[in-house]
Amino acid sequence: MEMADPRNDVENLNTKNGNFICGVVEGFYGRPWTTEQRKDLFQKLKKWGMDSYLYAPKDDYKHRAYWRELYTVEEADHLTGLISAARENGISFYYALSPGLDITYSSAKEVCALKRKLEQVSQFGCDAFALLFDDIEPEMSEADKEVFQSFAHAQVSITNEIYEHLNHPKFLVCPTQYCAARAMPTVQNSEYLNTLGSKLAPEINIMWTGAKVITRVITVESIEEITEVLRRPPVIWDNLHANDYDQKRVFLGPYQGRSPDLIPKLRGVLTNPNCEYGANFVGIHTLAQWSRCSVDGKRELNDSVSADIKLETETEDGGLGEDVPSSLPANTYHPRRALHNAIAEWLPEFSRTKQAWGPIVKPQPPLALPIPIPVPVLVPSVNTCISLTSTTTTTNTATASDNSNQLHALAQVCSTVNGNDSLMQPITLTGVGGTPVMNSLISENKVLLNEPMDCNTTPNNSPAHTKNPSPDVPMTENTGSSGSVTMQVETAMPAVPSANAQCNMLIDGTNFDTNHTTDSEKVNKDRELRMQDVSLLCDLFYLPFEHGSQGVQLLQEFNWLKSNAFVVTSNTNAHSQLHNKPEVEEWFERSARLAEFSSSVNSLFQRLTFCSNRELLYDLYPYVWDMRGVISLLNSYIKWLASGHFPQMVGNYTTGNYTWFSKGWKESFMSGDQEPWVFRGGLTADLQRLIPVDSGSDLFVYKAPDIPTSKIYTVRPYIIEDEMAVYDVCRKTCIADAHLSQMMTEHPDLAPDRFVGAFLTFSPELCFVVEDETGIVGYACAALDAKQFHTKLQVAWLPEMCAKYPTQMADSSSLPAQEMIRWFHSCKSDGDAVSDAIKVQHPSTMTCSLSSSVFDQSVAKRLVICVLAALRANGSFGVHVPVNAQDRPLIEFYSKLGFIELTPSSNAPVDRTILLGRAF
Repeated sequence: MEMADPRNDVENLNTKNGNFICGVVEGFYGRPWTTEQRKDLFQKLKKWGMDSYLYAPKDDYKHRAYWRELYTVEEADHLTGLISAARENGISFYYALSPGLDITYSSAKEVCALKRKLEQVSQFGCDAFALLFDDIEPEMSEADKEVFQSFAHAQVSITNEIYEHLNHPKFLVCPTQYCAARAMPTVQNSEYLNTLGSKLAPEINIMWTGAKVITRVITVESIEEITEVLRRPPVIWDNLHANDYDQKRVFLGPYQGRSPDLIPKLRGVLTNPNCEYGANFVGIHTLAQWSRCSVDGKRELNDSVSADIKLETETEDGGLGEDVPSSLPANTYHPRRALHNAIAEWLPEFSRTKQAWGPIVKPQPPLALPIPIPVPVLVPSVNTCISLTSTTTTTNTATASDNSNQLHALAQVCSTVNGNDSLMQPITLTGVGGTPVMNSLISENKVLLNEPMDCNTTPNNSPAHTKNPSPDVPMTENTGSSGSVTMQVETAMPAVPSANAQCNMLIDGTNFDTNHTTDSEKVNKDRELRMQDVSLLCDLFYLPFEHGSQGVQLLQEFNWLKSNAFVVTSNTNAHSQLHNKPEVEEWFERSARLAEFSSSVNSLFQRLTFCSNRELLYDLYPYVWDMRGVISLLNSYIKWLASGHFPQMVGNYTTGNYTWFSKGWKESFMSGDQEPWVFRGGLTADLQRLIPVDSGSDLFVYKAPDIPTSKIYTVRPYIIEDEMAVYDVCRKTCIADAHLSQMMTEHPDLAPDRFVGAFLTFSPELCFVVEDETGIVGYACAALDAKQFHTKLQVAWLPEMCAKYPTQMADSSSLPAQEMIRWFHSCKSDGDAVSDAIKVQHPSTMTCSLSSSVFDQSVAKRLVICVLAALRANGSFGVHVPVNAQDRPLIEFYSKLGFIELTPSSNAPVDRTILLGRAF
């Protein structure tokens, strides 16, 4: 008779009898959480059966950079309140200091300062402490070398002394070699780790992150190995959900890669999660579920489920889909079931009425965690205990006369927000920069700032760093005689909310104040988030080493559609008969699924925007806004392919090493062999890599709106029925220009005929429009071969225009109209200025215009990406844009976007047309 597995009958005794530390460490780089958020966390930890919180925000300057400084009376009151709130909820509040940046271990004065600081916190009611020696240089000062045998001996000496001085409290230590990858030369042979194990007081618990800083899978064997070296089971400092190293990623997937078999072999687990407090519900909730289990559900299913069933339930990435058997025993942990449980409990959180303070922030800047902070550059950036007086943010406005200054500022923003830097290369962590800008403890329910809610610890060389951030400006066409694409600034910009006043949310042009909501203003059921919306959200932002099942499906669908687009080419006169072919039917069916997926993401985006929990919205909005834009772009590109303009000759085009499915990329990403900051950007970046614009990463970098809006802009291929709407957009942008407004009254079609008509006539397959709920609000048009385009212009378009606008019409027209009519009759075109060398390197040309109502700068960039991708798919690798030589702000703006001047302007007329080019 087969014996029953005792694990199936009882909960894990290690957690049941209180011998297992389980909770959260606030140990990330970036803006710390607020007092209100921490107190909310304590309540949730109690509810979910967890027992510990470690206070260790890296950028609280009295925790790390200025660890010697005592707290003021006001600071003491706030910290005492936190400790009391934790005690009331049965949570052990561990107070941590990180003195390792500059401490002299052999100095009695330094040891005294450390004792004095921790004594002060103990007087606040704290009875649990931690010393953290992570992310520092493993070198001793000359004074320490004279006293201590090794770096480990120095840390052990001071830790044991502090532990004794505080009368043996609960105590944690994070070593400098805190993962196997940092153990020198190996875990077993590390002199440092062996010294800690043999010399550190046995009651002190040692923290460990696993094989790496961020570990994909923690095995029983690896824990047994480190336990032997440390002479005690470790407490796992788990960075699985940490996102402070990548501004594009947030992790909403379940706790996984750690079998419940580990629990009896560990002293505990503390998760160091996302910087955004509201984004941590799933990570913490699923950890709590895991801690109460004793059976590994994934292993049990692998052992018991037949191969046929596995094929039906497994996703392409090897994980199980939503149809995980619901009959698993209660003490069995399966990540997907845990995720489902967490989502069900998270959903009501979106309906809680909670306020957000200040404008939306872009996610945290990319920070390279392993790189220690150089001591000479230490300046406090954040103090979560210091009292600041409330200040306000100056409202920015722009007038017509400010056009050049605003364009210059926007160009500066584009230069500092560099896609190549932010997506591909980790930057040196300074953790410093500026004076204290935030106090997360001064109020129960708000954050006070002395500047807009920029993420703290932003290095000066960070892609997100700018001393004077410019507000987004609408992008429209300045339809001067050169026909150049120009950015035009609205006469008044939206005001940045005051930092010490409640920020009313702008939703589709309506102020939404959740403190004064009447019955008539309440959102209806169609605006409420559903389980499937939150499930999609979690799948799009899953875990460091894998995407959620729906995210993987999206990657696969788009890659397949792009690779097989040749089946719907229009290089045959029998195009209408293609739909009868099975392969063509499959292509259109799968493109319809992609469109449906894009619609689901739009629905998620809009429902999230209307949720009552504005704090949670502000945490998630920049990520979802960015993801929605990328998926919308993919769908726009597939719609263009579906229009039949994808040429047969390059039908099998791929993006080479840039595709997520390239050899080695996917395997390396999912293996966990590399730290996840190697794969910057997550699913958003992987989707971007599938767009055939290899050097266009800067076009994917743009600022999220300061105030959440549910407005959706859709880019799609131009169709013949759009002609009048495109002409109308061109008219409106010309009317906005005082120089051209009279001309538009006299001759409404003159400017559209000049700037966009020929593109729509001769190159409609490379034209795109952008529309919102009111209709078309912008366009971008290109010609694949500028030389052929200008030939057609002179042979077919200009004669027609000369007949439509005879020379005598110019005599009775305004000056701008005269110039434009005479341009038609002069039979000149911008193609005359294009040299043979430019035609080879930048053979295509384009134009673009957006209505002044479009304030979202990402719309213009998505339009440009669609045009560049279409040109690239047709074999072009470069495009040029004609610009008036006097328009210096526009020239600088394009140069910041990767355009370079192709026609040297020295010793040339200042009013001539120059060409700016970009390779892609």
